[in-house]
Amino acid sequence: MDKNDIKNRSKYLSKLLRHTPDMLNLTLDANGWTHIDTLLKRWNQKAPAYVSPFDRETLEQVVAENDKQRFAISEDGTMIRANQGHSVGIELGYEAQEPPVLLYHGTAQQNLTSIYETGISKGKRHHVHLSLERDTAQRVGGRHGKPVILSVRAGDMHQAGFLFYCSENGVWLTDHVPAAYIIGQ
Repeated sequence: MDKNDIKNRSKYLSKLLRHTPDMLNLTLDANGWTHIDTLLKRWNQKAPAYVSPFDRETLEQVVAENDKQRFAISEDGTMIRANQGHSVGIELGYEAQEPPVLLYHGTAQQNLTSIYETGISKGKRHHVHLSLERDTAQRVGGRHGKPVILSVRAGDMHQAGFLFYCSENGVWLTDHVPAAYIIGQ
């Protein structure tokens, strides 16, 4: 399977599991999990032509080779979910944790005025996404224009009572980052 095929399948899988499970009549449980067998069956019946059919081995390859590790397969191997980034109503079940002193957020240059006024908001997603590494933030910010990396004083936020969660793929999540906790580029 070539990299373009993996990328197309990964993007479509991410869209399904994070935003539009109804496109394939999938049901996500309260924690975002869906049955792999059902996903594969419906994918092969209804997915658009630009994404190739799936079998179990190919699905596991896409999950393993996803550069952002966006997906998790349950311990018993029967279920799959996206690790974060949902716009549909689910509860990921992560426990609050103490974050590192600094985390990073990548955004596009055109978002800075709003961010400096109101902070970083989650928009339609469940959480704001923050990373441990500047390089990751740079890649994220570059998806929508000239990238800007903002440092977030996560340790101070935590001390002030803000909750943080760390997803299975190492993305730090919080509900909102007030402008007072953002260190500019």
